[in-house]
Amino acid sequence: MKMYKHRFLEGALRSTSSESKVRMIFGARQTGKTFLLSHLASDQSWISFNLQDRSLRLAWEADPRVFTSEIHALPRHIRHVVVDEIQKVPALLDEIQALYDKDKTQIQFYLTGSSARRLRTHSANLLPGRSHVFHLYPLIRPEIGGLVMPRSPAISIKQPSGDSRLMKRVDPFGEWSLDDELLFGALPGIRLESRASRTDTLTVYVENYLEEEIRREALVRDVGAFSNFIRLAAAESGRITNLAKLSQESGIPAATLKNFYLVLQDTFVGFTLHPYSRSVRRRLLTTPRVYFFDLGVRNAAARIPMEPGTLAIEGGPLLEQWVGLELMRRARYAGAGFGVSFWRTTDGAEVDFVWQTPREDIPIEVKWTLHPTVSDARHLRTFLDLHRPRARRAFLVCRCRAPMDLGCHVLAIPWNHL
Repeated sequence: MKMYKHRFLEGALRSTSSESKVRMIFGARQTGKTFLLSHLASDQSWISFNLQDRSLRLAWEADPRVFTSEIHALPRHIRHVVVDEIQKVPALLDEIQALYDKDKTQIQFYLTGSSARRLRTHSANLLPGRSHVFHLYPLIRPEIGGLVMPRSPAISIKQPSGDSRLMKRVDPFGEWSLDDELLFGALPGIRLESRASRTDTLTVYVENYLEEEIRREALVRDVGAFSNFIRLAAAESGRITNLAKLSQESGIPAATLKNFYLVLQDTFVGFTLHPYSRSVRRRLLTTPRVYFFDLGVRNAAARIPMEPGTLAIEGGPLLEQWVGLELMRRARYAGAGFGVSFWRTTDGAEVDFVWQTPREDIPIEVKWTLHPTVSDARHLRTFLDLHRPRARRAFLVCRCRAPMDLGCHVLAIPWNHL
């Protein structure tokens, strides 16, 4: 029997507010979309179709009306229908709309997808007004069983209604060391593998999914250029994006690089982090940063050795990316009014991240140090001075053993207290 871990999105999917809508769940491969839905299918009223099945896909591609005929022929006790990888046969969305419009209470549809690009390029019907869209990401720390959370996490989001089990101790994915977090990422399947097999699994993920399937989805003609781009984008993850410089170094035209970056975002492999936008008192840099969605996948794509010795050189940048990804996932689950940005001025002041909420903006700096000092927080204090009253407190995330007060409303916290 497979072990199931409750996911933060589970409460939203169970919400009664979505019962009369088609639920569309998007996310990169291996984030757990199918496994999550298989858990929700706790009785005999569910049936699932996976468009990875070639024979099924070809039949419905040839005539999407066959799908409707099969739905009409289902036993009366089937009330929930799951269609995995809906982007592979976009024409099914028209059939689903017709079924929904005829009787929205008879069947509840759950559609998963790992590419918005193919749906958009095929002018697919995205069921406006008839669907609720959700996104699933790699694990966030509150989803990890056995986690000893502080009483008041530094950056918290409201737990979804309908499932109080999310924060209890259940069968864990396992609490990892910081080394493992930074080297192997947060894909659910990777958490369940032995350390010896993780590197091979992540390497295959890059080769079979990023370099092959995404390339086919995007109709990329130059295979070599796209494969080189994957390695380049992974190495540049978390840095300011400079297309002109990258084009000069790689020999790939800037326009092609821009399109490739869009491919990463459309397939949920890339996140774009924009500069903080509330500041008016200093001239800010406006170029965004792009992050790979998962550190383990990023490291495999960049061909970075997944061994502890790597952290002696890459520890600081990897910890910064880990914090950024954790914050971005939480912000997307939190919904409207929440966001993450970075702050950097042309005269050198910089804060790694700003956690933005409806009520306040919290600057966050990341340091590899075990012993944070007051000087480590100087840019946080500058941000607080410039952005009161919205900015009232700040955090410095590092490897310290316990929280430390650095003065002027700045608190240093251990990485696992975030």
